[in-house]
Amino acid sequence: MLYSMTGFGRASRSYADKLISAEVRSLNSKFSDLRFRVPSNFKEREQEIRRTITNRTERGKIDAVVDVKALQGEDGYTINEPLFRKYFREIESLANELGIEKGDIVQTILRIPNVVAGEDREISEEEWEATMAVVNEALDQFDQFRLTEGAALESELRDRIGNIREQLVKVPPFETERMDRLRQRLRQNLDEFLGKENVDENRFEQEVLFYLEKMDITEEKVRLEQHCIFFLEQLDAQVMVKGRKLSFISQEMGREINTLGAKAYSADIQRLVVAMKDELEKIKEQVANIL
Repeated sequence: MLYSMTGFGRASRSYADKLISAEVRSLNSKFSDLRFRVPSNFKEREQEIRRTITNRTERGKIDAVVDVKALQGEDGYTINEPLFRKYFREIESLANELGIEKGDIVQTILRIPNVVAGEDREISEEEWEATMAVVNEALDQFDQFRLTEGAALESELRDRIGNIREQLVKVPPFETERMDRLRQRLRQNLDEFLGKENVDENRFEQEVLFYLEKMDITEEKVRLEQHCIFFLEQLDAQVMVKGRKLSFISQEMGREINTLGAKAYSADIQRLVVAMKDELEKIKEQVANIL
């Protein structure tokens, strides 16, 4: 099974006279990057919530918010009077000095961080347990979202791998043709420059074999097929597949496809190689979205 790195989860519940809510969302990232916001009176417990979210989300650019609001709109807020007075004096002084309109200084100052803050209060153990229950519920929703997105990714990846294998099956018929063309071209060039009577047939066959060995793509075809099978086996595995592992396999597939192109010496095979490269690039794009 696959889990997408993109996810979203939200949950909320009432506790006493409050509404506790939690929201978790994520985007692609090679590493775990958590941006986290909780009410000020939860700061002492912040690390525990952070650890829970980090362990459950594993990897990605994570945004998480935990909020507690009074149901009756009676949240306690206080104004930091010394800080308010300080900002007021400095803004008024600058406005007078620069000769600019003061506007609504009060509203401006109230928007400055830390001027208005919620009242700090201790949270009870019951409220803490209710909060963690909401956080875990949001993470459950988040996991389900990732799993659903992962199923769509898996379906597309299987189709892409199938397309590469279909192109690979079309290669063999063109191999015999290119070898015949190579033999004919070498024979024609030798006859033109040396004359038929001066061509050493044994040496000619040796040269033909030399070029045929350089053009042989049997190993590349076998390895590419094996990589495709291995990729599908990882999709079939009943564990959480890691995107990095699929990324490594796709890189190996790319090496074999590139070597096929380098050894092709055939416009028909090159067209098949281009089609395989196109499918592989789409695979890499989707693998980057996998956890």
